[in-house]
Amino acid sequence: MPDAETAGRRNQKQRTRKDLLQAASRLMKEGRKPSLEEIAGEAMVSRATAYRHFPNMDALLLEASLDVATPDAAKLFGTRASGDPVARLTRVDAALHDMILANEAPLRMMLAHSLERVAKGGPDNDVPPRQNRRTPLIEAALEPAQDQFKPAALETLTQALALVIGTEAMVVFKDVLQLDDARARKVKRWAIRALVEAAKREGAGD
Repeated sequence: MPDAETAGRRNQKQRTRKDLLQAASRLMKEGRKPSLEEIAGEAMVSRATAYRHFPNMDALLLEASLDVATPDAAKLFGTRASGDPVARLTRVDAALHDMILANEAPLRMMLAHSLERVAKGGPDNDVPPRQNRRTPLIEAALEPAQDQFKPAALETLTQALALVIGTEAMVVFKDVLQLDDARARKVKRWAIRALVEAAKREGAGD
């Protein structure tokens, strides 16, 4: 496991990457294509820092546009939302599934950028190649039902669900398994329910 100092640096780099994406998203919402200098200034980081996190401007703007399209947990779960974890997770998956279908080409490009960056490695290979958008949504879905799981089971469940929900699952269903959309959604619903039930069988938290 990384020591506290290493983990702190990694968390800071993740926050910086998120700040850059959010800055680019805010500027793009104004209806223009911002420059790297504008984005770095909005995020309060240097131009060099921005380049350490993204290979080029196209990659940054591409991912920022996907940030805008990603569902928001507050909008998915209002005050009347179900507290059932399976129902909430299915809602997250459906929202992300629809977003992925609507943005399939740019998402594939983003995935290609991240894979290329990891393959190349280099002195800045500890800079996160991807932004983790799915885990906050999964955690929001599970939040009302936390006491139904042991802490370790909840952590494992959250991580396992990240394999089922997201862009990589779409690639497997379409490219590897060659399933149609209806079948892919059905399989994911089955997997979500099976994972939740398996985590519950480990017993309620203390």
